[in-house]
Amino acid sequence: MKIVIAGAGAVGTHLSKLLSREHEDCVLIDERENCLNRLADYDVMTYNASPTSIQALKDAGVAHADLFVGVTTEESTNISACIIAHALGAKKTVARIDNYEYLKPQNLKFFQELGIDSLVYPEVLAAIDINNGLKMSWVRQRWDVHDGALVLLGIKLRETAEILNRPLRELSGPDDPYHVVAVKRGNDTIIPGGLDELRVNDLVYIMTTKEYIPYIRKIVGKEHYTDVKNVIIMGGGKTAVRAALTKPDYMNFRIIETDPGRCEKLNELLGDSDAMVINGDGRDLGLLEEEGIKNTQAFVALTGNAETNILACLTAKKLGVRKTVAMVENLDYVSMAEGLDIGTIINKKTVAASHIYQLMLGAEVSNLRSLMLVDSEVAEFTVAEGSKVTKKPVKDLGLPFGVTIGGLVRKGQGMLVNGNSRIEPGDSVMVFCHEQKLNNIEKFFKKNAIW
Repeated sequence: MKIVIAGAGAVGTHLSKLLSREHEDCVLIDERENCLNRLADYDVMTYNASPTSIQALKDAGVAHADLFVGVTTEESTNISACIIAHALGAKKTVARIDNYEYLKPQNLKFFQELGIDSLVYPEVLAAIDINNGLKMSWVRQRWDVHDGALVLLGIKLRETAEILNRPLRELSGPDDPYHVVAVKRGNDTIIPGGLDELRVNDLVYIMTTKEYIPYIRKIVGKEHYTDVKNVIIMGGGKTAVRAALTKPDYMNFRIIETDPGRCEKLNELLGDSDAMVINGDGRDLGLLEEEGIKNTQAFVALTGNAETNILACLTAKKLGVRKTVAMVENLDYVSMAEGLDIGTIINKKTVAASHIYQLMLGAEVSNLRSLMLVDSEVAEFTVAEGSKVTKKPVKDLGLPFGVTIGGLVRKGQGMLVNGNSRIEPGDSVMVFCHEQKLNNIEKFFKKNAIW
């Protein structure tokens, strides 16, 4: 597959690294040579040129591209580049945008007629993750599949957990309502087997169904966590706006922003929301106490500075806030933030890159989520008639090392999977994939795949 990416910023660079791991034919275009030089160690062809140059796009092979991606920092550049790429022959195009109006359903057909197949607004995707995490104060990460028919939960284990220091085969048998699909321990990711045990401070990823969430909360020792009602957000950028406009009605948001002009704009943008805007510094302890930090269940730091966000979350924790969320755009800081026990970490570029990455995969993949803390992906595959996964029980499929099936949805009903489970055509199957190329997994779900 040939992919051409315009923009060597955060999203384009991360996406290029993902594709190089899959050994795809990838070309990255940018006018900034210094940005392209950062990819010298990856299997990515770079081209120093304007993304809207017709000749440059021709030279980059856009006419034969299966996917063209416009992810520069300029929305107009991305849209223009996609229109030109489509006219030159690119089969599918996707543009990064920062105008929410473009995402309205009535406008999607308009962009498709221009030759733009998909629009990606990273701040909207990040806001969805933030609000999903706030709905459950005791989890680090949550991902609902098929409206919650299956749920993936990332949970930090403390001393109160009931499931510590016992082999998983004693805790989670074939008939139990959850499946531990991965464990992050220190710097290591473990795809656990029956003899593995869970330990204090492990970050565990558990697949379950919606009705068993209260049971999971009990066995991981999180029943004493209060539900989130009052939230303080530091930083009034686009992500904060989208989160405030889409928050659950029962939550109260207070947004602290240092720039008076931006505060005025926020009041205008949030006219349909009951979120309160406060002009001040979210690191000011006096201001935080004045704004009720003691009665706040969640603190979300969304400034453009990762260090500021990390330190602010640490301060909030010391003031008694149990749930903290930090925007960390510098991937070099992600492990440090996790080591400091910050809480939920949001990275817009990995969220956006995952969304785009899904578009280059086959029709069998209908959903994809990157779990950056465990260097893994969770993909939702739709099972084709006659595919290999329908031929044998799961234990006999010969799945590659580092791959596990966490669950499936059949006729709207979520089901966990064990070694004796049989997968049927039409099932939506959740596959956890650690350090494996998704192309190696995709063939298990294709019709009449050649082996």
